[in-house]
Amino acid sequence: MTRKTVRIAMNGVTGRMGHHQHLVRSILALRDEGGLDLGDGTALWPEPVLVGRREDALKALAERYGLAHWATDLDAVLADPSVDVYFDAQVTSAREEALRKAVAAGKHVYTEKPTAAGFDAALELARLADAAGVRHGVVQDKLFLPGLLKLKRLVDGGFFGRILSVRGEFGYWVFEGDWQSAQRPSWNYRSEDGGGIVVDMFPHWEYVLHELFGRVTSVQALTATHVPRRWDEHGRPYDATADDAAYGIFELEGGAIAQINSSWTVRVNRDELVEFQVDGTEGSAVAGLRDCRVQHRGSTPRPVWNPDLPAGCSFRDQWQEVPDNTGFDNGFKAQWELFLRHVHTGAPYRWDLLAGARGVQLAELGLRSSAEGRRLDVPEVAL
Repeated sequence: MTRKTVRIAMNGVTGRMGHHQHLVRSILALRDEGGLDLGDGTALWPEPVLVGRREDALKALAERYGLAHWATDLDAVLADPSVDVYFDAQVTSAREEALRKAVAAGKHVYTEKPTAAGFDAALELARLADAAGVRHGVVQDKLFLPGLLKLKRLVDGGFFGRILSVRGEFGYWVFEGDWQSAQRPSWNYRSEDGGGIVVDMFPHWEYVLHELFGRVTSVQALTATHVPRRWDEHGRPYDATADDAAYGIFELEGGAIAQINSSWTVRVNRDELVEFQVDGTEGSAVAGLRDCRVQHRGSTPRPVWNPDLPAGCSFRDQWQEVPDNTGFDNGFKAQWELFLRHVHTGAPYRWDLLAGARGVQLAELGLRSSAEGRRLDVPEVAL
């Protein structure tokens, strides 16, 4: 098989997500497999160029994984004609400027979300990329989770009949940082640094709802900062200025209603950290990260409300597991493979910067809805 190298500037891989999911479990995993088989006798060989601000951290990563190329000068990397793709997993506040530079340099771009701090800027990025003729993609990893792939299989097969509602629960308790170190970086809880659960999670909910059930047509949200004081990575207290919980109601094209709670201040009493229950006229399903359970109309039991007697049965036991029926790869790696195919073969790819702009739009409208205390329409986005 002929090997073809694709050089990828990877900015932000010293962070948790960029390191573990994108570098190790996606790009390095592809290298361990001998590259990406393009199906024409060619294997695409990803060659990462690590980019960031912390020289020591980059050098340590490169030495750990036996990588030859790293740099702290983004401009110099983007000026290198041998670099084909720019990937961004930086903090949100630094992303827009870097993406603009990459597009101006003629690089194909693949990025985490949100793609920009505001909707207008996110939409302009999509327009700039289209005008520059570069190929572009946005990470929409939840779509590639086994649980949601099974859920999509049910939707596509008409299992639900007419879908009535979607209820989502996401979150866990993020330690305040005083007596146990926090599981998330402190900037996530400062709005001035681009933090907040709406900015982080509403772009996810937009593409999950859009892809599986229909475009979001309105949003009504209530946000809260339930824990106003936290401690940073150095043990110093700081004021949490960003929302750490959001309660949203979304109307969908076609009439279904979605309710999704997102919280970093909730203790988990569910099977997985995120779960979606979908109810339809013909059946219901509950999907998490990996598993999916169903209850069909014909096997729905008859619940009887009687607070004076114990339930007498386990409601969870009345649901049936959806089988895997196939193997599931890491969701981040699966999308990386599709994007790299798109770049090198022109294979169709719809998770682009325009899709990223829809996510930023929903986050922006969600924050505005909470601030104004009213439901807001979500206009359709187009270039």
